[in-house]
Amino acid sequence: MSPTVFQESGFRFFFFSREELRMHIHVHCGHGEAKCWMEPNIELAKNYGLTTKDLYIVQQLIEANSNAIRDAWRKHFGS
Repeated sequence: MSPTVFQESGFRFFFFSREELRMHIHVHCGHGEAKCWMEPNIELAKNYGLTTKDLYIVQQLIEANSNAIRDAWRKHFGS
């Protein structure tokens, strides 16, 4: 299961239900995907095909939606 937290600017932000415990968010678009840590700071963990421009947009979207992402994580994972 991989619930979508939100979609914007052609990117889908989501979680995998059975993955590591450290808070993070996955992002996918038509030509790539990435994983970003949410704690202790928002930062790129892995990148598979996203451009520098994509990563900039992703960073901005995560920062703008960080409270919603954290709330969705807590609701989904119960922590």
